[in-house]
Amino acid sequence: MSYQTISAEALADIEAGTYDVVTCMEMLEHVPQPELVVQACARLVKPGGWVFFSTINRNPLSGLVAILGGEYLLRLLPKGTHTYRSFIKPQELKAWANEAGLELKDQRGLGYNPLTKQFRLHNFLGVGYLLAMHRSAPN
Repeated sequence: MSYQTISAEALADIEAGTYDVVTCMEMLEHVPQPELVVQACARLVKPGGWVFFSTINRNPLSGLVAILGGEYLLRLLPKGTHTYRSFIKPQELKAWANEAGLELKDQRGLGYNPLTKQFRLHNFLGVGYLLAMHRSAPN
């Protein structure tokens, strides 16, 4: 394994169709054009492979929980880590992924309990969420 300092888009130009699984976790809300990263992830995965995305939903509740709660009240993250306008609604991410040739297979909410320091999956997509996307194999 090697670590490289390269954008997902540039890596997809070099290694398209190389990976069985691609993960893009907690970064889409930090890039200027997340739809281009979604396209790159779709290009990186082999036909029949999986792409997993996680990010934060854009709604008032997520702003309260992720920014006010996580950054200012509980200080789990440095202030300024997140910008509300950069959060991504699930339907936006699903649309970008579908346009890139990925099909939604599952979706789950992602919750964190600061008291137990444990994450859990649930059915509420209102704050953090994960999408499991599949790239169809050719017939």
